[in-house]
Amino acid sequence: MYHHRLIVSYKGTHYYGWQDIGEGKEKPTIQASINEVLQKICKSKDCTIATASRTDAGVHAQGQVIKVSIPLVIDSSKLLLGMNSLLPHDIRILLCEASTLAFNPNKDSKSKEYHYYFCINSIHNPMLNDTIAHIPFNGSIPLDTALIQEACKRFVGEHDFYSFAKRDTTMTSTFRTIVSCEIVKIQPKVFGNDVYCLKIVGEGFLRYMVRYIAGALFALGRNEISLDDIGDALENHKEEKLSARVKSRGLHLIEVCY
Repeated sequence: MYHHRLIVSYKGTHYYGWQDIGEGKEKPTIQASINEVLQKICKSKDCTIATASRTDAGVHAQGQVIKVSIPLVIDSSKLLLGMNSLLPHDIRILLCEASTLAFNPNKDSKSKEYHYYFCINSIHNPMLNDTIAHIPFNGSIPLDTALIQEACKRFVGEHDFYSFAKRDTTMTSTFRTIVSCEIVKIQPKVFGNDVYCLKIVGEGFLRYMVRYIAGALFALGRNEISLDDIGDALENHKEEKLSARVKSRGLHLIEVCY
């Protein structure tokens, strides 16, 4: 087998997440789409794909990292061109280089960066629907970015994120380390809308963790919860969530660092 390391960008709107769920074209996934192309190029079904992050349905990626193992001897640059010529328009290989058998995209990663893009205008420009979430706030009350920034600081460091993730009995630990977390305003406006971005970098994430963190921050911005509520949830196992998780459309995997 011959191994290649790829950086993949995709728009997840029309896909049921990364992982192949065996539902064919009725429920397409990113992994299944890439694997289909590899099998065409190699004229073999003996192709495997390992990934850094199993993004959920509707989540996008600018810097997903994968390793493909194929039975065909082919230069990485030609593999990149061949795959991009066959892939759907909303999936692209940005980089392809030779890899080793030992490389594990998930276990070898040091950190992952996610962005959650959202707009707060009362009327959402439909041009933004697929990639920027609509999070309207209370009428004329401005978004309290200072309060949300203070809340972002609470998440930095090693914490028990049990209350900010989907229940998973297979997980051995719900402790994770967040390296940085902040809200920034995108300039200039995007199609006339005020767009913000939650930037979060962590050594690892639980399922739906970023979406639950974003949900808590938005609930704080609406005065539905307090800073103390967030601190309490990080210190104690709480079965009841502080808020619902936000929609997947605003979430982007930006980079995986090694």
